[in-house]
Amino acid sequence: MSQRIVIGITGASGAPYSVRVLRLLLQAGTEVHLAVSPLGRRLLADELGIRRLESAALMGEIEADPSLLVIHNDNDVGAAIASGSFLTDGMIVVPCSSNTMGAIAAGVTQSLVQRAAMVCLKERRRLVIAHRESPLSHIDLVNMQRLSEAGAIIAPLSPGFYMLPSRIEDLVDFMAGKLLDLVGVPHDLQIRWKSAVDDDSKP
Repeated sequence: MSQRIVIGITGASGAPYSVRVLRLLLQAGTEVHLAVSPLGRRLLADELGIRRLESAALMGEIEADPSLLVIHNDNDVGAAIASGSFLTDGMIVVPCSSNTMGAIAAGVTQSLVQRAAMVCLKERRRLVIAHRESPLSHIDLVNMQRLSEAGAIIAPLSPGFYMLPSRIEDLVDFMAGKLLDLVGVPHDLQIRWKSAVDDDSKP
């Protein structure tokens, strides 16, 4: 059975991250279950021109099986991903707004994104919170601590520069690869650090 990952998209800026992660998962043969908050929908429209949650628009021109992408209504808290009996390999909330992070930390489940995240926590599955907002308030820090103590991984969307990125896409790929690593999905993005002793070209 292929891996099954839930993706939640919320209203913090960073739509290129979410769509890149989604496409990489699909290209890896991962079954992806997607839930997008109302502000996440606006985010996709404002930053990427994606105005309808449809497979064709979300997948773009990648070569992948469209049946692997299952799109859920964020208002449908009775969807499969809202139940612990529906087995998944984890969830990534990308980007994750402070509002959504606070709701999850407080155990609030007023939307499918929030409920699916709570399912991951209660079932002890991998939950990755890809927070993007900056600076952080004390409330944000407390919420991050609460989520970390509950078993979530806090992965701020903070790309590294040691690979000498020359394009925005390089920065997006750095974090997309990191997020795939955190849920155990293989990829071939060039994001690995190599020290001088690792460089086989040196004598």
